Amino acid sequence: MIARLTGVLTHKAPPFVLLDVNGVGYEVQVPMSTFYNLPELGAKATLLTQFIVREDAQLLYGFLTSPERESFRELIKITGVGPRIALALLSGLNTDELAQAVSSQDASRLVKVPGIGKKTAERLLLELKGKLAPVLATPGWAVSSDNQTDISQALIALGYSDKEAQLALKQLPPDVSVSDGIKLALKALTRGA
Repeated sequence: MIARLTGVLTHKAPPFVLLDVNGVGYEVQVPMSTFYNLPELGAKATLLTQFIVREDAQLLYGFLTSPERESFRELIKITGVGPRIALALLSGLNTDELAQAVSSQDASRLVKVPGIGKKTAERLLLELKGKLAPVLATPGWAVSSDNQTDISQALIALGYSDKEAQLALKQLPPDVSVSDGIKLALKALTRGA
């Protein structure tokens, strides 16, 4: 299974992006929440992926964060909800909004998403109750840039938890280099200890 791709972003046309990974172009469908947060063309990007094989197609879906991918996985388990509807939901609502709608059983928020009718919204609320909130509560680090991914992986390799790495990343400037980011993150983590 293809779980993650890192490569150069060569084409963007919603909902598709083309990621060149060492000369192999992967066409990946992404929700709009991911699409809007991708870097410019020609920049490196990392996507967490979900590979789906059907009788007539092999499809790759990409996400910037673990909670987005986990929400997508939970959504496509529901009868009558395929990848297209799951992408629409994640494009119309962020993962926190989706979790809030499920926990408060608010079908009106889901119906606002194009392609989601009242019956589908009610089925989603019923089947996701108790499943989606734990997924969103687990610490997942955002993969917003290749540098942040490298910094996070370095911190985890040094023995810090995902949660500690995520907290340290939030304190870093967005355009920090990997080496400077690791140094700053370690200083922040040792100050917090």
